[in-house]
Amino acid sequence: MRLASIDILRAITMVLMIWVNDFWTLTNIPKWLKHANSVEDYLGFSDIIFPLFLFIVGLSIPLAIKNRTDKGYSNISISKHIVVRSISLLIIGVYMVNYETAHDESIFIGKTYWTLLMAFAVVLIWIDWKKSPIKSYWHPYIQFLGFIILIFLAFIYKGGENGSLWMTTQWWGILGLIGWAYLLNSLVYVFSKGSLLIMSLLWLLLISLSILNHSEMSIEFTGFSGYFSTILTGTIPAFTTAGVVATLIFKKFQKTVIKWSYLSLIFLGIINLIFGLATRPIWGISKIQGTPSWLGICTGIGFLMFALLYYIADEKKHTNWAKIIAPAGTATLTCYMIPYFIYPLRTITEIRIPEILTNNQIGLLMSFVFALLVVIFTGLLEKKRFKLKL
Repeated sequence: MRLASIDILRAITMVLMIWVNDFWTLTNIPKWLKHANSVEDYLGFSDIIFPLFLFIVGLSIPLAIKNRTDKGYSNISISKHIVVRSISLLIIGVYMVNYETAHDESIFIGKTYWTLLMAFAVVLIWIDWKKSPIKSYWHPYIQFLGFIILIFLAFIYKGGENGSLWMTTQWWGILGLIGWAYLLNSLVYVFSKGSLLIMSLLWLLLISLSILNHSEMSIEFTGFSGYFSTILTGTIPAFTTAGVVATLIFKKFQKTVIKWSYLSLIFLGIINLIFGLATRPIWGISKIQGTPSWLGICTGIGFLMFALLYYIADEKKHTNWAKIIAPAGTATLTCYMIPYFIYPLRTITEIRIPEILTNNQIGLLMSFVFALLVVIFTGLLEKKRFKLKL
């Protein structure tokens, strides 16, 4: 079972993510579009995109697990699948975050080629080769080559200000954070048998951890516990748990005469927005600090967006308007990886875009066109049966 609203919301979010990730190539763009810095009490448009994606991960979890359950998979088998997917996200995330801190002069092939090979290895390993036109005989050899490349890249890696550091988990990268949130929520969902009560309690627990982490009683996670800080600090997985709760509410109330599902989601959306805005004087709104106020505001937006798109796409069946961006909702990882080829290739070929096309409103428009072209190319790859799948 797929909900058109979730695919469309995922597609919109992915397009916007590619767009805002391209802002570093632009000049003179409005501040309200950009990420806030680490000390600002501020919510930029870019600061909404990632939490919305985490929320969508949660929306998808009940449907994806039900699909596997209906096919006869046991809880243990599903759990193994969840762990493998999560580890895959963590691996890719760690490589991506280390690319950001790589020391170009100390890596003998240079940072640019290191990044390009990293993206190539990810494609070799995680393309859904079974559904591709490539003969099955070659599949294990292709994936083995991908792993060899990743090992080679780890071996030659030099990072930090002077190239003296090796690869570290750092903050896990975007995909790594998604991996932790997905792991926790999926496993709890499986072993609670999709209990709305248990998932709601988990959500409240994670919100409480987020609040605790920004209080005088905050705990510093170091050593081994530091690896699990994404979960223990609460904020990141709470977005995903909220998404799971949203889907469970819809499943529970969607057949009622009075649409309690809509009322519940709108109520939760408003309550979260009020919580985020009311607590702003206490913690401030900060994505980088992961404040509870940021959690509340972005979660509220997630609930309201899901309710709106469910009404438009699933109830009223108005979906044609989103066809152009559909591949971003069904081949999301493929779409996300494509810029990791484009930027290095642009550097290697020394292609220079005229300044007029990277400045102010024209730059924003061209950047959005770039995001749409990435999505269209993703769709072409999908039609050729080349699609990344964890």
